[in-house]
Amino acid sequence: MLILRWDGEVARELPDEVVEEEPLEIRVQGRPISVTMRTPGHDPDLAVGFLLTEGIIRRRQDVLLVRHCDDNQDGNILDVLIDPDVAVDFQRLTRHVFASSSCGLCGKATIDSVHCQFAPVQSDIVVSAELLATLPDKMRLAQTTFNRTGGLHAAALFDLSGDLITLREDVGRHNAVDKVIGQRFLKGAFPPDQAILVVSGRSSFEIMQKALAARIPIVAAVSAPSSLAVEFARESGQTLIGFLRERRMNVYAHPHRIEFASVSEAKP
Repeated sequence: MLILRWDGEVARELPDEVVEEEPLEIRVQGRPISVTMRTPGHDPDLAVGFLLTEGIIRRRQDVLLVRHCDDNQDGNILDVLIDPDVAVDFQRLTRHVFASSSCGLCGKATIDSVHCQFAPVQSDIVVSAELLATLPDKMRLAQTTFNRTGGLHAAALFDLSGDLITLREDVGRHNAVDKVIGQRFLKGAFPPDQAILVVSGRSSFEIMQKALAARIPIVAAVSAPSSLAVEFARESGQTLIGFLRERRMNVYAHPHRIEFASVSEAKP
């Protein structure tokens, strides 16, 4: 598309690319359960990752088929067929998905509710701070759509050697995480409990919840965490890293999984 760009002196008409954004309706057994705004692409990963992190499915064999509905020409409706033996509380699910975020629950109650579905992580993996410092640049280099548009978030999984396992981009941070988790689930490489999740932007409670559902022990973000994300990580056994950039980081929870060359005690 053509845009008008001003450089402080002259306005010029120039070609530019913007990120595509479309609604995706997710259905289970033909029943709508969620509508999310997303960047089209890897829709089955997104839908399956969403169902996993909502606690609807647990095993690869729970998913029988993921298909776009024939009655939607834009490809914005996706139906997930699951094993009939999997019990789905559609009333609870749709009420939760479509409800306002101002649900009236305090943070502690929200954390306790998640822990009823997903137990805290138990993991003895250890990675070096030097290795972690290399991951944001590796993620950035793999963000092909961001390189063209500058308007996408990313989530990436790395193995303990720092090699990229998978990366997904989306206009929503949570969608990108769901896509990564869903991809590993559909590949049969689940849970990714020997991996590191790196996200662009900040880390929120929702991202930590999704990582816990996938049993990911280390989550790193290039920006700040929220207070509830920190509290959740500490109670969930997750190592949480923020401001991972320019060879710096803050560790907010469970630093025992990170190996530092040296550690000095904080001065009063």
